[in-house]
Amino acid sequence: MTIPRNQVCLCFAGTALEAAQFYAATFPDTAISHIQRAPGDYPEGQEGDVLVVVLTIMGIPVIALNAGFAHTEAFSFQVSTQDQAETDRYWDAIVGNGGQESRCGWCKDKWGVSWQITPRQLLEATADPDPAAAQRAFKAMMGMGKIDIALIEAARKG
Repeated sequence: MTIPRNQVCLCFAGTALEAAQFYAATFPDTAISHIQRAPGDYPEGQEGDVLVVVLTIMGIPVIALNAGFAHTEAFSFQVSTQDQAETDRYWDAIVGNGGQESRCGWCKDKWGVSWQITPRQLLEATADPDPAAAQRAFKAMMGMGKIDIALIEAARKG
């Protein structure tokens, strides 16, 4: 097992393997490379319990650690999507698997990890060189949960 010099560590309350399996089934360039189990009993568990799942999520090295700490919005994965179908697919997979919607393209999976499902068209629209167009797109985004690209483009055009 190669150990990256720097990687993200996500903590879970006993559900690291379940979360890792969901991510691997949902996102491209995502795979589990190692599952480390407890070599003996310990205060919070027993020999054989999953301690750590090593994986990549869309190419980012991640450790899923069963440690019981809560996730916050201070950390999120931002997934840049190419079209509405890809935006819908990721959003619906996360929210439809026990997650929850938020606003402006944010949602949480059922383990509390925050995701920004961000169409490239949104990023382009809110960075439009025409300040009025950028403002219209930004205002439209502020009223959305899942991003609707057609509505962002319509707001951008005025």
